[in-house]
Amino acid sequence: MISAYLAGPDVFLPNAGAHAAEKLAICARHGIRGLSPLNEDIATLAAMDEAEAWRAIFAKDVAMMEAADIVIANLTPFRGASADAGTLVELGWFLGRGRPAYGYTNSAQPFAARSAAQVAAVPDPMAGLTVGGFGLPDNLMIAGAVRTFLTPEDGRDLAFDSLAVFEACVRAAAADQKLAL
Repeated sequence: MISAYLAGPDVFLPNAGAHAAEKLAICARHGIRGLSPLNEDIATLAAMDEAEAWRAIFAKDVAMMEAADIVIANLTPFRGASADAGTLVELGWFLGRGRPAYGYTNSAQPFAARSAAQVAAVPDPMAGLTVGGFGLPDNLMIAGAVRTFLTPEDGRDLAFDSLAVFEACVRAAAADQKLAL
């Protein structure tokens, strides 16, 4: 059974534990062992000072990535027009090791449109700079890093915590990995 590191800012959801459990169940239904980067397993985390805590989280997540065969990344825009910065570091880690990467977003709006809307909403000192959208769901370097980059099928945004596109991505990753064996 292949294992997938489940990258994404889902760890910041108020119901992160329950959400992760649902994602793990979806992975299991498709023959994938999901590895969720929640930090509930670091029992001493609350007793650590901040510097010690973030280093423990980083070390645990890197060890989990080392153990994973693939990554399935939630690339839904997070606090901006693009994917979460930490998720992008994780995606780059897998890309750098030549391990398969799969991504999804719950945003149906292309990257260029999201970027333009954000600039219009908030004065931006970089207004006037172009965004190479190419009709992609996010920056071309993100889209190029993944084998699959799924978006909502009906062209409408889904809630950030919706798992519909995640499940489609897991299904695609499972099929792709079976072909690779």
